[in-house]
Amino acid sequence: MRYRVGRIVRLVIGLACLVVIVPFLLSKLDSGNTISTVEDTRDDDSKGNQDVSKARILTKTNGLQPVMSDSLGNYELKDRPTQTGPGEGGIPVILSPDEEQAAQRTISQYGFNMVVSDKISMDRNIKDTRPDECKNWIYPDVQHLPTASVILVFFDEGWSVLVRTIHSVINTSPKELLKDIILVDDGSSDPALLEPLEKYIKRWNGLVKLYRTGKRVGLIAARTLGADKSTGDVIVILDAHCECVVNWLPPLLTRIAINRKALAVPIVDGIEWKTFEHSNIYGSTNFRGIWEWGFLYKETEVPEQELRKRKYSSEPYWSPTHAGGLLAIDRQWFFELGAYDPGIKVWGAEQYELSFKVWQCGGVVEWVPCSHVAHAYRGPRSHSSPVPGSSPHQISVNHIRLAQVWMDEYAEYYFIREPAIRKLDYGDISERKKLREQLKCKSFKWFMETIAYDALQKFPPPPKNVVWGECKNVQHSVCLADQGASFGQPIGVSGCYRQQVWRLNEGGEISAGEHCFASDHDIVKKKFCLDHQGRWNPVGEWQYDKSTKQIRSNKQQLCMDTDGHSLKLLECNKTKDSQKWEWTEIYY
Repeated sequence: MRYRVGRIVRLVIGLACLVVIVPFLLSKLDSGNTISTVEDTRDDDSKGNQDVSKARILTKTNGLQPVMSDSLGNYELKDRPTQTGPGEGGIPVILSPDEEQAAQRTISQYGFNMVVSDKISMDRNIKDTRPDECKNWIYPDVQHLPTASVILVFFDEGWSVLVRTIHSVINTSPKELLKDIILVDDGSSDPALLEPLEKYIKRWNGLVKLYRTGKRVGLIAARTLGADKSTGDVIVILDAHCECVVNWLPPLLTRIAINRKALAVPIVDGIEWKTFEHSNIYGSTNFRGIWEWGFLYKETEVPEQELRKRKYSSEPYWSPTHAGGLLAIDRQWFFELGAYDPGIKVWGAEQYELSFKVWQCGGVVEWVPCSHVAHAYRGPRSHSSPVPGSSPHQISVNHIRLAQVWMDEYAEYYFIREPAIRKLDYGDISERKKLREQLKCKSFKWFMETIAYDALQKFPPPPKNVVWGECKNVQHSVCLADQGASFGQPIGVSGCYRQQVWRLNEGGEISAGEHCFASDHDIVKKKFCLDHQGRWNPVGEWQYDKSTKQIRSNKQQLCMDTDGHSLKLLECNKTKDSQKWEWTEIYY
């Protein structure tokens, strides 16, 4: 009897274990089958399983990492409406001869051909310039993405250009992701941008908000004001003369959903200011942002070692910096980084300041090939308004602040490239340095060698200057001048106005700004400083003898000489005062 009871007890215990273990094993088996089903379903899309495939792919990636699919992406428009009218599809609008005079007046006032712009629908569709495979990416659903506040700063912008930017942002953005559009008027005086604009934006029932600075404060301060007024999770900064390509927003927000310290940059298309033609500037080649030592923004093809990190050519890639006008960044992260330096006024240096501190303080800057925004590049505009309190050399002041806070020993290369700015008053930077220390940011050397290594390859640090400043001939009291020469044309001499700053460095290079100068038989001509691969390629042929005051070409074995009207290279003669040149340092 005891034996039977014992068997019964063991059977009960065994059955209980089976009840617990079997469902567990089945759940494991089912989860294992889920992965294979995802892979199998992707292959069976043609059998009508697209929706199931997308759902399971997103489950597999935890809803954040985008996944390449064989079907149309989840934010793609299945049936994009066909529109007709001037400029539709981004084609150029050509005016009649009778309209040209009025067009020229608008170009002078706004920098854009407003006669053309006014012909184009506020809701025009521009072409889809994205890589083809962008249409197959499956991004996180709206509930897994942050919301966006789009900030548009304007100053006396042409009405239809500004308003079309607003329409384009709204028309091309998922409504669940667009929290608001923040318009910041930086002291406009154009009547159309006052009460008429306030009335116009009411049609969007609060989605579009307008703030006015009351006086000119400059682009950077106005952007910071817009960021402060924003309510979205992510700040998206666009210029007030843009049009967005379809499905531009989810790829940017996805980068920030994955990494809140990512600064995501769309690929910038072009809109021509005369005809408003939309074009893909880069074609199928991937570029990224760098700079030369005078802080002129440059772009270069993405290095092969960066491209190898990607499986698909439409995936985002790292970039040392960006052009500045178009970007997306987590709002909280932006303010943790101190927003824009309040000492950087008007414009200039802001893209470097933001990029450098993002990289050095633990973030990344990524260009996103599946996000395209078209930017209208402004033509010649006579209308301007100075910003009170700004310096005549404000851009240089901005760059000095940037260099002194973030560039460590590399700041000296900026002063070599631009020696005349060394004594400019750039204000107090103690708070910005304290912020860098609090954030425990990395060195600029780390940034240059790890991230911006191709900037060093393209633009090696310049040698020290032997002499620099105004270069004046002893006999004729005229100064070296490029006289507006184009590349390959000879330079000469002109009156001395203490304006053009020349440099002759230890490498034997004569330069002014980013331009180089080389001998060609008996003349000196302006030379393109970069070779066919876009690398800095100076000609180090020049030598200045401080005792004889001669400037010798070691290539031609001749010296610079002038008759007071033209510049020539002649046989060197120490006794000729026409071959003697004195250098005077000039400080702004």
